[in-house]
Amino acid sequence: MTISEVSEKYGLPVDTLRYYEKVGLIPEVNRKESGIRDYTPSDCSWVEFIKCMRGAGLSIETLVEYVSLYQKGSRTARKRKDLLVKERDRLKLRIEEMQKTLERLNHKIEVYETKILSCEKKLLGGKEK
Repeated sequence: MTISEVSEKYGLPVDTLRYYEKVGLIPEVNRKESGIRDYTPSDCSWVEFIKCMRGAGLSIETLVEYVSLYQKGSRTARKRKDLLVKERDRLKLRIEEMQKTLERLNHKIEVYETKILSCEKKLLGGKEK
């Protein structure tokens, strides 16, 4: 796949894909004789993984470390797992915080809905429409 096709498929700007390759988030992508990047299914798997992890809030630095460890082979499996466990625990805390925020927002919305209904009743002279 070309970089444009990968960009469209994963909803990432071309510049972001180039940056990911430059900093080592995705292994260097093979190029055709013309110099155009030629993404393989394996390259696309990396793009999908990085997009997912970035969406979950993992930093570029953490992901660069993970990819670097991965490229060193199975002897780094424990370090990679530890890295992912640490990030999972951070994500769980963020989800809990977001859940509390969602509950608070829902409560505030309910308060406004109650006020709006009360105002509407007053405007309509206590009659419901």
